[in-house]
Amino acid sequence: MNLLPKSSREFGSAEYWEKFFQLRGKRAFEWYGSYLELCGVLHKYMKPREKVLVIGCGNSELSEQLYDVGYLDIVNIDISEVVIKQMKERNASRRPQMSFLKMDMTQMEFPDASFQVVLDKGTLDAVLTDEEEKTLHQVDRMLAEVGRVLQGRETEWLFGMEEGRKQLAASAGFRRLITVALHRGQRYEGMDSIQAELSARVMELAPAGMPAQQQVPFLSVGGDIGVRTVQHQGCSPLSGSYVVEDVQGDDKHYFRRLIFLSNRNVVQSEARLLKDVSHRAQKKRKKDRRKQRADDTPEDLPAAPGRPVDKTYLCCEHHKAMIAGLALLRNPELLLETPLALLVVGLGGGSLPLFVHDHFPKSCIDAVEIDPCMLEVATQWFGFSQSDRMKVHIADGLDYITSLAGREARPHYNVVMFDVDSKDPTLGMSCPPPAFVDQPFLQKVKSILTPEGVFILNLVCRDLGLKDSVLTGLKEVFPLLYVRRIEGEVNEILFCQLRPEQKLATPEVLEMAQALEQTLRKPGRGWDDTYVLSDMLKTVKIV
Repeated sequence: MNLLPKSSREFGSAEYWEKFFQLRGKRAFEWYGSYLELCGVLHKYMKPREKVLVIGCGNSELSEQLYDVGYLDIVNIDISEVVIKQMKERNASRRPQMSFLKMDMTQMEFPDASFQVVLDKGTLDAVLTDEEEKTLHQVDRMLAEVGRVLQGRETEWLFGMEEGRKQLAASAGFRRLITVALHRGQRYEGMDSIQAELSARVMELAPAGMPAQQQVPFLSVGGDIGVRTVQHQGCSPLSGSYVVEDVQGDDKHYFRRLIFLSNRNVVQSEARLLKDVSHRAQKKRKKDRRKQRADDTPEDLPAAPGRPVDKTYLCCEHHKAMIAGLALLRNPELLLETPLALLVVGLGGGSLPLFVHDHFPKSCIDAVEIDPCMLEVATQWFGFSQSDRMKVHIADGLDYITSLAGREARPHYNVVMFDVDSKDPTLGMSCPPPAFVDQPFLQKVKSILTPEGVFILNLVCRDLGLKDSVLTGLKEVFPLLYVRRIEGEVNEILFCQLRPEQKLATPEVLEMAQALEQTLRKPGRGWDDTYVLSDMLKTVKIV
């Protein structure tokens, strides 16, 4: 019985595969390799708790054998109705948690970011039968869908989106670029060990005619390869499992990060750790140097994991831009001596409200956080603490603001900040949740803002139609709207004000930012010299 097609083009035909599996029957057919041949690689890059999508599953036993060794959350799809029926019957009683669906991988019905792993064993080859434009378009559609359903693309815009990859290749100075993600649990001593593992595979993708001995440069985004220490692990009823970890950056500083394992490529909160300058540490260092002169280490050692947080340093570019937005308040040069009332919705590690608290001595801050576990994390691991001037309210931000707006004697804030993410990965807007920009709710925000105040919003939205709708809705409530795009990221910071007559041209905005920075840089005040307020507002635009 000949199952081979008359031409390779038939491999891309649904009709061919229906006939193939009818003739083949229920006997398993393995393309390229069996589970035993592939398990070493699969177990290295896949974790049993991850949600796995197998595209073009056919009647291979690979999914079944993965299930039998503990990978229970597996969804299989194939374009052949015949084989899906066969596989359902074969696994219904023995593997009840595994599902099989008839589905076209170029038009998948799953929401965005539904899976941590997408596994393909030969399906791409079945599609890529030639290099004609129509075929390549099908391949593009397939890979775009794979990228869409994979989790962890929030801060990986440079790698997960075509526009981002083009920008990355251009900035690196190359026409062809391969991006590789290191997942949690993988351990490498350094770039050399990564290069040794990947070099042969990289050369398989080299352009035709490229010399076999050509050196291919490996570039790293971030300096945390092989230097990651988990300080704390926990599980929140609201946010799920999370870790607090310390990683070493390119400048030898250590950074502390909060990661939600449901979206493990996204850094939820980050803070730089102080270098060790304590008297006890200096004493110990001198003693160690006397003992081992031959192995002497530099005087200015980087902080080791566990050091205090540097509260003068903001890691996140969108936080820097949000702070710069305070320059839009009247008389920014006097803000350090002016009583300021701020409402910050979304605590995370607490670096944003903490920065305001420490740098604006007359400020009073109400921070709202829905998850009590995050207050514990911020306090224990990110140097956050409450005071007479800064209180945290454990509540849903929607309910809290609704309650304030409903009071007869409602409070009025000079600044309201939203930096709150959505827990629903299926939405085209991941920050803030859509309910935070509904018209009725924005009216409530307006009611608690002073007439000359500023409402500052961190917007992360890939859906262009949805973004236009959000901006239009904001303009209806806040007639004066500035937008500042964060370069290399999806984030946009929106500065909203009530009085259009307060509108400032870019040079005026920069002048006010410079006046505020000069005040903040006065001697005796801790300030990060790399943080230039006016730089944060250079590209601001009025909508």
